[in-house]
Amino acid sequence: MSCMKTTYIPTIGLEIHAELSTKTKMFCGCTNAPHETAPNTHICPICMGHPGTLPTINKEAVRRVLLVGRALDGTLATSSEFDRKHYFYPDIPKGYQISQYAYPLVSGGSLAGVAITRVHLEEDTARSLHDKTSGSVIDFNRAGVPLMELVTEPVIHDAKTAGTFARELQLLLRALGVSDANMERGEMRIEVNISVSSSDMFGTKVEVKNINSFRSAEAAIAYEYARQVALIERGEYVVQETRGWDEVRQVSVSHRKKESSHDYRYFPDPDLPKLDISSIPEFSKSRLDEMMPETPGKKRIKFSALGLPSNMVDILVSNAEAADFYIASLAELILLKGNVTDEDRRKIGNYVTSDILGYISQHGDVSFANASPKTFAKLLSMLYTGRITSRVTKDLLAEVVFQNSDPEELSCERGLSEQSSPEELSAAIDAVLAEHATVAREYKGGKESSLKFLIGQSMKATKGRADPSILKDLLIEKIFRNF
Repeated sequence: MSCMKTTYIPTIGLEIHAELSTKTKMFCGCTNAPHETAPNTHICPICMGHPGTLPTINKEAVRRVLLVGRALDGTLATSSEFDRKHYFYPDIPKGYQISQYAYPLVSGGSLAGVAITRVHLEEDTARSLHDKTSGSVIDFNRAGVPLMELVTEPVIHDAKTAGTFARELQLLLRALGVSDANMERGEMRIEVNISVSSSDMFGTKVEVKNINSFRSAEAAIAYEYARQVALIERGEYVVQETRGWDEVRQVSVSHRKKESSHDYRYFPDPDLPKLDISSIPEFSKSRLDEMMPETPGKKRIKFSALGLPSNMVDILVSNAEAADFYIASLAELILLKGNVTDEDRRKIGNYVTSDILGYISQHGDVSFANASPKTFAKLLSMLYTGRITSRVTKDLLAEVVFQNSDPEELSCERGLSEQSSPEELSAAIDAVLAEHATVAREYKGGKESSLKFLIGQSMKATKGRADPSILKDLLIEKIFRNF
């Protein structure tokens, strides 16, 4: 009798929807404003599905999806068409959704090591609002908003890889300027398809919807994997179904039996013409490449090549303004110094991603739009050439960066130039030792922590202008000579 434990492997595919930030909706001229607080103000007979109305295709929405496809290195369709996907739900005003089925705009491609099946374009649904007192109502401002759907191949086998892919896609959509992709506002939504199996055969697929954060997507995968394994271990069957994610209880709950494609009764929309993409100049690969900004992947390679650590690279890749400020500051520093070292580049990165970003997050009235790379580079040049200390650099940082103040003038006016000669430091050290004679004797007796205290007091006495290494050596010399 074997006691070996059965190993179950999860197989995961993702379906990710992203609202495109075009000026108008997908098939009409209504303003694309799904977050409008006044309900049902950006609607018309077309997006409300009135009989006899005719939709028209939003050209910009098509271009944006093709741009995404180009960034993913996918195959762009030479021709495409829109289909009607039939299902009844109160937030579908027409009783069907205009989507794409057989002929998506993009096929194949990859991102973050995950293969992609397709990327297609459709219209978003309205928003249902539920209240225990007043019941359910529908806001149609979102109905008809251009919605991109990306489907991955079922090649993901762990929650971390799924989360990494979704985060990288959000960065890409933002870098391309096609979608704001804020998950907390519903502009990007993740649906997880997961099955488990102990063999090479796929298990029964379950879809989990209503996932509104990357962390929740990872939690839903972990929960659903454990749930399905437990069912199999008990000798029960996993049912193919659609489940929702309960954020409060951190569990998936059954919604409905999973539909198959034939249940939707797809057929080409008779009111929309087929798209001859190859005949439209703006949709050519060369034109799309001209419009292509620097992608997160290329940014990651560039910043890594500068010798920056991975955590710093991630921050710069995810924050375009910080990345631009870093590059501009580096260029200014090269002009001042002639060349920079790996250590110089890392120090700039540390100030940008830690001190400057931290200051911006604490002060709502400043941003990188107010920041001056030129004065910042001059401040760093003074630090690197030993004219000011790191303590002084931090003290002057906000004024220099956000008020465009000259660091040289500030250091002169306030007497902040570095003190490095023993003669300059001697009086301050003598005063500190006289005030803290007991601590000096403790250090001489072997208590190492006492030295750190004395160095701190001496730096305070010199207003941060002392060279820490020279200060430390002089302190030790005076302690052993005088105590």
